[in-house]
Amino acid sequence: MPKPRSADDPAVVQARESRRLSTLLEISHALSGTLNLRSALHRALEILAKHHGTVRSLIVFLHDNRELHVEASDGLDAPSHAVRYRLGEGIIGKVVESGRPIVVPRVSQEPEFLNRAAKRADVHKEELSFICVPILLNRRAVGAIGIDLKFNPERDYERHVKFLGIVASSIAQAVKVQRLVEEDKKRLVDENTHLRQELKERYDFSTIIGTSGPVRQMYEQMAQVASTNTTVLIRGESGTGKELIAHAIHYNSPRANKPFVKVSCAALPDSLIESELFGYEKGAFTGAEQRKKGRFELAEGGTLFLDEIGDINLSTQVKLLRVLQEREFERLGSTETIKVNVRLVAATNKDMERAIAAGTFREDLYYRLNVFTIFVPPLRERKADLLLLADHFLEKFSREHHKNIKRISTPAIDMLMSYHWPGNVRELENTLERAVLVCDGQVIHGHHLPPSLQTAEASGTVTRVSLADAVAGFEKDLIQDALKTTRGNRAKAARLLDTTERVLNYKVKKYGLDVRRFTS
Repeated sequence: MPKPRSADDPAVVQARESRRLSTLLEISHALSGTLNLRSALHRALEILAKHHGTVRSLIVFLHDNRELHVEASDGLDAPSHAVRYRLGEGIIGKVVESGRPIVVPRVSQEPEFLNRAAKRADVHKEELSFICVPILLNRRAVGAIGIDLKFNPERDYERHVKFLGIVASSIAQAVKVQRLVEEDKKRLVDENTHLRQELKERYDFSTIIGTSGPVRQMYEQMAQVASTNTTVLIRGESGTGKELIAHAIHYNSPRANKPFVKVSCAALPDSLIESELFGYEKGAFTGAEQRKKGRFELAEGGTLFLDEIGDINLSTQVKLLRVLQEREFERLGSTETIKVNVRLVAATNKDMERAIAAGTFREDLYYRLNVFTIFVPPLRERKADLLLLADHFLEKFSREHHKNIKRISTPAIDMLMSYHWPGNVRELENTLERAVLVCDGQVIHGHHLPPSLQTAEASGTVTRVSLADAVAGFEKDLIQDALKTTRGNRAKAARLLDTTERVLNYKVKKYGLDVRRFTS
């Protein structure tokens, strides 16, 4: 009969080390293969039981720097969630408190071994050894791993402590990764909440600037329809702010916490508009290498904004009509019907009645869209709002471009008011941004405005400008601005312009300026 090999036999040592490396590899795969830390820890303990004969094992983590909760266990009699230890209590509590491993060769002879996770009678049936090592993160114990082994007087506990220490290090790294993931997730949730709140504030009804009659009527219509699920058609010229109205309706509706998805129909070619709206299956056409969700699916539960809807082709209009009627559609290349819960808001700058007459837009689709229509007035019909808008854009762009511009001069205001604004609010916004960029002082003057506002062809305010007239106009502008700053005080105005009061009085008389208008 062959003689049993000793524990120091090279073949036995090699087999033991091979088993340990295999165990560590399996545990590493278990911990890195999922973001569910609890299930990964359970799997790690099962691997220890399988390869190293652990009778029972558990992993505890420290909560609120006071109490230890069992996060995972294997072979326990008591439910793991019911097992608790105070910091410093029992062997496990001492290991976490001190950050150092503890070995109990004979559990039955250790009074501080609490054995809460197993029945005491089970302990007396066979002698057990207990090894517990801390789980260290940033040199601080955040938990511990403990294992029960059958008592063996020849067991090399030091080797077991080192091995279990490596396992604990792997667990610590998994804990670190999970905490980073949770922090990132919390940060993203907080950021998402903050951005949604910002969007809601940005597109609140009160942020739409204007007090003129047409704008007040538009406010009333928006307030009436925002809280409903009704389809809305926004009509108005280009640059009047139709997208802003669509945002305001969404963020003041019950769908505010759901997606707001925008599709610019004019920007998409006819060959792409259908696939963008309804999505497609893999292989639906050349280049469709994987399934893609359409905008209707992405907007599920929220609002889909179709900008410039008058530009979509007739074939897409048919499919869009079905979605509005049945609230369902199929992706390109699929027979699966998809139900959607989406509110539709559309906008157009086209004459829809003329498009219907010309046969380029379906009449039945128009009536489906035209449930509740909001007309956005052009800027020339709301001149009373122009100064409010100009001041808003002046403040906005001064802040963005780090300028300290206080106001717009009176002659510049006259030029803004007399212009016919074919580009509406968007053109006014661009005009003010340009003026802020070229202005090197604290006041926007007429010469800071674009040439289109200073020519007869565009504004009708000047018939012909000679050099002498241009210089005179600039001089008059500066004098009016100085008088406005000093509230009509001619002496102070003269000092601001680095001239004498006598010369200033001559210029006031020459240009026929009424100083009394600046004294109030």
